[in-house]
Amino acid sequence: MTLKSYKLWTLAALLGAFALVGCGDDDGGTNDNNNVNTNNNNDPCPDGVMEITGEVTEDLHLTTDCAYLLVGGVFIGDDVNETVLTIDPGVQVYGDTSSNSFLTVRRGSRIEANGTATDPIVFTSAANPGSRAAGDWGGIILNGRAVTNACGGAPGSCEVMGEGDTGLYGGDDDTYNCGTLRYVRIEFAGKLISTDNELNGLALQACGDQTTLEYIQIHMGADDAIEFFGGTANFKYVLATGTSDDNLDWTDGWRGKGQFFVAQQYDGIGDQGIEADNNGDSNDAAPRSFPTLSNITLIGVPGGEKSDWGILLREGTGANIHNTIVTGFADGCLDIDHDATFTNAVATGDPSTLSGNLTIENSIFDCVNLYDVEGGDLFSVQAFFETMNTGNTSEDPGLTDPYNTSTPDFTPAAGSAAASGAVMPMDSFFESVTFRGGVDPANDWTAGWTTNAMN
Repeated sequence: MTLKSYKLWTLAALLGAFALVGCGDDDGGTNDNNNVNTNNNNDPCPDGVMEITGEVTEDLHLTTDCAYLLVGGVFIGDDVNETVLTIDPGVQVYGDTSSNSFLTVRRGSRIEANGTATDPIVFTSAANPGSRAAGDWGGIILNGRAVTNACGGAPGSCEVMGEGDTGLYGGDDDTYNCGTLRYVRIEFAGKLISTDNELNGLALQACGDQTTLEYIQIHMGADDAIEFFGGTANFKYVLATGTSDDNLDWTDGWRGKGQFFVAQQYDGIGDQGIEADNNGDSNDAAPRSFPTLSNITLIGVPGGEKSDWGILLREGTGANIHNTIVTGFADGCLDIDHDATFTNAVATGDPSTLSGNLTIENSIFDCVNLYDVEGGDLFSVQAFFETMNTGNTSEDPGLTDPYNTSTPDFTPAAGSAAASGAVMPMDSFFESVTFRGGVDPANDWTAGWTTNAMN
């Protein structure tokens, strides 16, 4: 790994003049393992920006004295020994646009990025504001040792290489801690590496339930906003805006929990609000994807050419989904695909009775086309939502200003259908609330620290 000074002309207007001492390296001197460039009076950050590239094998602390530029693939740790990347509130990290830049935290290491509502940590494009675009850089990948079913072998014995050669993930530790992301924005990420090989805004690859994911925005991403590849990682307070593909995606045996998620599509881009898979090669692979979600808001673009399904459940996935709003998706609110998904949803031998492995309850749908209608399915998608599950309605949820992309307001209006009616999962992870959807009408957690900048 190399840390060195970097004259980043495209960021000059953002950075201004810095008076810097020992930026990103506690003693300001040479770190032989990490090859810190200490030219220019032992200051590794003389021009206000420190370049980071390659492998980091000693603890690294990013402070607000510098801005940081990721060049190419940056790997924290060596997949064996622990390396900790610590990032202070307010730090700006830029992805180089001329290389396949991304940040991977390897197994055995972790990230501790603790921003605040007043000083979020921002990962963004190195291009000038106004010239930034989705896919300018590759995003963040956290690799863990939790269980995934991607190999087709015995649970716990699976080890997989991440898309774009972003490192190995998988193991047998469902409590594995990939670190902390709190009050973090990830902007203009999702680099296309090759056909069917794209990086997401945030990829959680076999992270366990000791990982902390709270108050995260993924904005203007070229592929999925956030995707879980196996594991048991949980999240709260996640906002996805302007995503080019799916907003919340899971596959390969993800069994985590999530509460307070909002996705807002922009016109002309975007696919599913949720795209949910178990395993594309073996739909019944174990452990089966089976997350529990509550208080979700998925906002499409009514009449939009690129706004597909609000929720797409397929490839044998399970899920328990509660208190969710789906509105404005052009194809429809709900689609269920593949025989294994239908079979998993119902009790053995009784297609009229749910098994509890796939449910949507106490939720509100508001799309011109509510459901996918296909012949030959084990049960109809309409019956699944309207009669087989409980507490669901098809009506206007009454959100204040959900389709506004410059100053949106995702809160339920007073007296609206979404302002009440929640029934919470019986699990201590979930905060007890009465509203449905992702945002409290009395406390908008998306306000103040997020962005709506298009470029």
